[in-house]
Amino acid sequence: MPTAALPASAQAAAVKANEMGQVPVIMYHRILDRPELPLDRSGAELYAELTRLAKSGYVPITAAQLAAGWVDVPAGRHPVVLTFDDSTPGHFGLDAQGAPKPETAVGIIHRVARENPGFRPVATFYLNEDVFGLDGAQAAAGLKWLVQNGFELGNHTVNHPDLSGLSAKEVAREIGGMEDRIRALTGLRSTTLAYPFGAVPRDKGWRERYPFKGVFLAGWRPSDSPFADEFDRWAIHRVRSEGKIKENDCTKFCSTAWLDHLDEHPDERYTSDGDPRTVVFPKMLEDRLAKGYLPWARVY
Repeated sequence: MPTAALPASAQAAAVKANEMGQVPVIMYHRILDRPELPLDRSGAELYAELTRLAKSGYVPITAAQLAAGWVDVPAGRHPVVLTFDDSTPGHFGLDAQGAPKPETAVGIIHRVARENPGFRPVATFYLNEDVFGLDGAQAAAGLKWLVQNGFELGNHTVNHPDLSGLSAKEVAREIGGMEDRIRALTGLRSTTLAYPFGAVPRDKGWRERYPFKGVFLAGWRPSDSPFADEFDRWAIHRVRSEGKIKENDCTKFCSTAWLDHLDEHPDERYTSDGDPRTVVFPKMLEDRLAKGYLPWARVY
C-alpha cells in the first residue's frame, strides 16, 4: 500500500488537471414551451444552458458514474451530470419514426450533441410511477430506448412523497415499489436514487435492502469530487437549473450563478486528466483525498 501519491504525467500537469474539484449536478424538472411554475424550464432555456456547458468544455456523465468515481472525460474537460426529476412528458417521447421528439429534453440534448462534437447525449432520469405519461407498452419501449442509448434510469419513488415524514415501512414501500416498477418495465434495477424535495428519511434501514451507488439531494451547490474525503454517496448535492434571479437565492445558488462562479474560479472546478483510472490534482490538495484512493492518486 503506497504511503504517498505518485507524480502526475506532464500532460496532466499541462491541462491543470484537478480531479478534486467540484462537479455541477444540475437538477431539472418540467420542460415546457411556456413555463408555469418556478421549477419549470422552457426548451429554449434548456438548449441555451446545455449549449453553454458544451462551449465551456463540460462533458455529461451519468449520476451513477459520478457516484462510482468513474469519470471518463477527455483531458482538460469537465464532467457535468444532467438530472431530470419526475419523469414528465416534456422529458422524453419517441416520434413515429422511433426518434426522440425534438421538443423534449432528450431531443434537445441530442441536438446540442450534434452541434457540439464531444458533448455526449447522456443524462439521468429520476422516475416516478407515471413514466413520461406513456402507457405500459410505450413506457417499456421508451425506457428500453433510453438504456440502449446511454441514459440512466434512477429511482424517485412511486408517488413523490416527503420521505422525512414517513415511517420506515412507508419509505421502503415508496422506494421498493418504484424499483419493482422499473424492473417490470426494463428487467433492470436502478443504481441511484433522488429524494423527492431533497427530504431525507429519518430511518436509514432501507439502505441495506436497496444499496444504491449514490443518493442525490435537491441541494444548492455542486457536488464534491467523488474522490474527496468530504464526498458522501448517500447525500450528493445538486444545483437547480435557473438564471440569476432573486427567488430562492438563485442569484447565488442556482445553475447560472454556479457556472459563472466556476468560470471565474477554474481552480475549484473538476478538470480531467483524461484517464479514469487515475486521480490527478495539485499536491496542495493531497490532504483532501479519501484514503481509499491513494493507490490511484497522482500529483504535480
